[in-house]
Amino acid sequence: MISRERLGPVADAVDAATADLRERNALDRLRSGDHTLWQDDPTEVADRLGWLPVVDEMQARTGDLRDFARAASADGLRHGVLLGMGGSSLFPEVLNRTFGAGPFDLRVLDTTDPAAIARVAELDLAQCLFVVASKSGSTIETRTQFDHFWEATGKQPAQFVVVTDPGSELAAIGAERGLRHVFENRPDIGGRYSALSFFGMVPGALLGVDLDGLLGRAAAADHESGLRLGAIIGAAAKAGRDKLTLVLPGEVASFGLWLEQLVAESTGKHGVGIVPVAGEELGSPEVYGDDRIFVSLGTNPALDALAAAGHPVVELVFGNLLDLGTQVLLWEIAVALSGAVLGINPFDQPDVAAAKAATAKVLEEGLPTIATVSPEQLVDQLAPGDYFVLQAFVDPGDEALLAELERVRHVVRDRRAVATTVGIGPRYLHSTGQLHKGGPPTGVFMQLVGDDPVDVPIPGRPYGFSTLKQAQAAGDLLSLRARGLRAGRVHIDELREYR
Repeated sequence: MISRERLGPVADAVDAATADLRERNALDRLRSGDHTLWQDDPTEVADRLGWLPVVDEMQARTGDLRDFARAASADGLRHGVLLGMGGSSLFPEVLNRTFGAGPFDLRVLDTTDPAAIARVAELDLAQCLFVVASKSGSTIETRTQFDHFWEATGKQPAQFVVVTDPGSELAAIGAERGLRHVFENRPDIGGRYSALSFFGMVPGALLGVDLDGLLGRAAAADHESGLRLGAIIGAAAKAGRDKLTLVLPGEVASFGLWLEQLVAESTGKHGVGIVPVAGEELGSPEVYGDDRIFVSLGTNPALDALAAAGHPVVELVFGNLLDLGTQVLLWEIAVALSGAVLGINPFDQPDVAAAKAATAKVLEEGLPTIATVSPEQLVDQLAPGDYFVLQAFVDPGDEALLAELERVRHVVRDRRAVATTVGIGPRYLHSTGQLHKGGPPTGVFMQLVGDDPVDVPIPGRPYGFSTLKQAQAAGDLLSLRARGLRAGRVHIDELREYR
């Protein structure tokens, strides 16, 4: 599972953390659901460990899932539209980008941008199967999307499927309206650990993914390697190497989206945390500070120079696409046990509610006036050990703008030698947002908000998706500033001119 380690300055600390986890019998305690591995209080630990047994349970359900997909296809449904956020959408997006279209072509709609929502209408709505996915059943983005498309399709129950927890509002709606199917997930799985549950496997079935192969690889994952990887990333973070830089092959580059949430939301709290860095192209050693650790799926020749320069480098075994199943379980174990190294509960998210509350307040009181700043005003605040975040509330289908965001992040990295990340809003609020607010106060946040020439109404609400998106952006910016963090809004045209 770990093919090669070159740990350099953190080698001794990693060995000590590994020994400590083994002395604490960490793997057995994890597998038995012993909450005291992390904290005395069982709250949000004892009821969050169902992601280990769910693999076996899903292996027994792959035939049912294939039958479900075949029946939907036989009824003339051709397009899948997943309505979800965070843990309900990120792994389906990984499967979609990695394995491509199968019996259904799939769109993952984890945005409130009206242009992205309006584009779904370009499909033949009568041929769409909508998968409404939310653990709580009350996620505002998902519920408003559901309301919109329920009306747009003429309230056709056979075109809607729900994935949720038992007893949620969404489960009740599914039963009341007689939707095609209500998949009730194990309730003892947190969203970011739900990839191999119904939340990932229902979309996987629509895509025609080899679920038996994917789950089989997960079931065969080496737990000892998960312990070692958890010791590596946890001990590295404690030693100041808290920027976990993910080096992924192009065919599974989207796996970084899922890993970002797993790492950031699990570890970023109480002023500590691991900052996942996905999507950065590898550069020469001098563009990196001494706060980096690199973990690669497979080998990459560019890592040799980084290891020679003293950066810790870890290479994981990766053979083919179905090895994503192995990687999911490996990283779930590693991140859970890194929490034991860091002394935090990896299963709660104490700071996520702040942005939700701020959004609700903005919707109630009206959009505030937010003055913009220049890119330089934010970039010039970066110091060694900081990280830079582009938070873009924009149309996720605007490829030209996304390319500009990537260009700018690399300019900032090369100029300031700091880690850089890009988050598309509101998706990142359910992913890295917890780390931004609760983790180390070392982030500098540059927010961008796209214009919405055309809005899309939300049935039963006095505002449309544009207003909801604007409120989410304003709410998050105000939440960051309320914590004394360095954050500002930049006009998109100024960003394009930044060199």
